[in-house]
Amino acid sequence: MKYTQLGRTGLKVSRLVLGTMNFGPQTDEAGSHTIMDAAQGAGVNFFDTANVYGFGADKGRTEEIVGTWFAKGGGRRDKTVLGTKVYANMAPEGGKVWPNHDKLSALNIRRSVDASLKRLGTDYIDLYQFHHVDRDTPWDEIWQAIDILVQQGKILYAGSSNHAGWHIARANETATRRGSLGLVSEQCLYNLAERRAEMEVIPAAQGYGLGVIPWSPLHGGLLGGALRKEREGGAGRSGVGRSADALANSAIRAKIQSYEDLLDKHGLEPGEVALAWLLTRPGVTGPIVGPRTTDQLASALRAVELTLPEDLLASLDEIFPGPGPSPEAFAW
Repeated sequence: MKYTQLGRTGLKVSRLVLGTMNFGPQTDEAGSHTIMDAAQGAGVNFFDTANVYGFGADKGRTEEIVGTWFAKGGGRRDKTVLGTKVYANMAPEGGKVWPNHDKLSALNIRRSVDASLKRLGTDYIDLYQFHHVDRDTPWDEIWQAIDILVQQGKILYAGSSNHAGWHIARANETATRRGSLGLVSEQCLYNLAERRAEMEVIPAAQGYGLGVIPWSPLHGGLLGGALRKEREGGAGRSGVGRSADALANSAIRAKIQSYEDLLDKHGLEPGEVALAWLLTRPGVTGPIVGPRTTDQLASALRAVELTLPEDLLASLDEIFPGPGPSPEAFAW
């Protein structure tokens, strides 16, 4: 495993981030523990979760599964850089959301971090992330709440997720004025097929010293050999959600065909190349991989050792061109 600093911090993290969103809904507790053991055994030290994972009537279940894994001992917690998130309400699907039980008010942040700590069975969270932008709560209030949690030793760092470039700027300018550390990471949708983050989010993150943590690096399976799986009759999850919607578009389908044909010529696996490409991108700390099985984890781990030649990188840019720099990309 290779490691890097998380943004401008002294925190050293693995270049793959283990996403746990499937733990509970897709993978049972025993299987989830097996994947976490395998990931840590391979050197992955950065685990990502969220308070709402488990979803539906089981919100919080994923944090509980991570917590029972920590409880097995063996240095599991000590070896893990743990990130979780706050924003969404924890009411069951369709249930009544009580006022102040969601978003980023100081009250909800305080309540939510204590609930996450209990589910996770730990006394601190390394990276506490804002799962979405709260347009109603001022950053002064958010940082006041975070500063108190840092002083209490309940969290060490704060990060954002799904924030625009100007949100990152406003957040960290406010933090600087207060003498706070501010955001140290941004978790955003970023992959070969979805490169809009390059226009403003990633430059803002680099400018303010945030590590970029891409989620959905395979774009819902689209970049993981979706057409090959379709032909083989084993589309699995590539036949639903973002991948299925994209493949219904003939232009996107042609791009994916070109992508898979290119990698066939090089003898490479699409999913591994998609991850390896992200590891070449400026500002990227490491993509989040969400394996449901140990085989999927093994495939992701191989991507860290994969070196993509310049001619292949150029061909990938031809198939999936980025938006170009800001403001030139939209100004002229």
